[in-house]
Amino acid sequence: MIKHSAFALGATLYMPATRPDIMDVVMGEKIQGLRSLVVCLEDAVAETDVQQGLSNLKNLLLGIEARGGRPSGGPILFVRPRDAAMAAVLNEWSLMRHVDGFVVPKLRLGNIREWQQAVTRNELMLMPTLETPEVYDPGAMVELRSAMLEQLPGRIIALRIGGNDLMGCLGLRRSPAMTLYSTPMSYVIPMLCGVMGSAGFALTAPVFEQLNSPQLLEQELALDMAHGLVGKTAIHPSQIAVIHRALQVSLEDLNSARHILSEAAPAVFKFNDAMCEPATHYKWAQTIIERAHWQGVRPETGGSSDTFGGSLRLAELVG
Repeated sequence: MIKHSAFALGATLYMPATRPDIMDVVMGEKIQGLRSLVVCLEDAVAETDVQQGLSNLKNLLLGIEARGGRPSGGPILFVRPRDAAMAAVLNEWSLMRHVDGFVVPKLRLGNIREWQQAVTRNELMLMPTLETPEVYDPGAMVELRSAMLEQLPGRIIALRIGGNDLMGCLGLRRSPAMTLYSTPMSYVIPMLCGVMGSAGFALTAPVFEQLNSPQLLEQELALDMAHGLVGKTAIHPSQIAVIHRALQVSLEDLNSARHILSEAAPAVFKFNDAMCEPATHYKWAQTIIERAHWQGVRPETGGSSDTFGGSLRLAELVG
């Protein structure tokens, strides 16, 4: 059961389950502005530390219980198990009621049934990660799409694109001087947006692993937004505000979306020197309104003094 909008995810931060300070982050006391958090028991935890991670997770949930639950303003909380077998064990913990869902690592057609059987608590959302060699095959993605629609209906909040793992499938690592869109991901990301997005699945953007290239991160985020991605994995708290700024909508887009969704909108009209056609742009407009609700509106640097709640510039009828 989807409890949150995919646009509420924003920048998603991963933390190893072995970290001692997870409680402070979960309770919204340590990282201001964080909107979604993944407590990871998979790649971020060595095999020898798995039991420590599980113990730390249990103590986290006991701590949340002792505090009477998580605060309403804290981040959405996911756990990433190592595999479906671990997920089945966690699924039985009564304290998992304090978690919003599981990140599903390396989902593919061959293991989707295992995950369906492992996670039986309908209140737990699923956020599968697409990060195996099959992702390069559009036919395999069409099959996986059909399987998710059939076997996990209404369970998936978003699909995560595992950029680093997908690059690793080819023996590659991103260059610190270019965005992922100058790599084979320039084929994978648009393909997934088409195959999965056309079926209604939201997708989030791969991690940007460079910490000292803020301009390059902004360039990549602009391309993420152009492809309709709804959030992005963060590797460090310093990236969170940058990601959230990119997710904000422009006032121009917001005003255009409002006009398109208006019951009084004509079939075709001009607004801000662009053609608007509600029959074609209706879904885009809905997306803009939802993004604005969760991520806000980008402050204008000049020109119009309109605000989110203010008056709208008038649309001009074509002709």
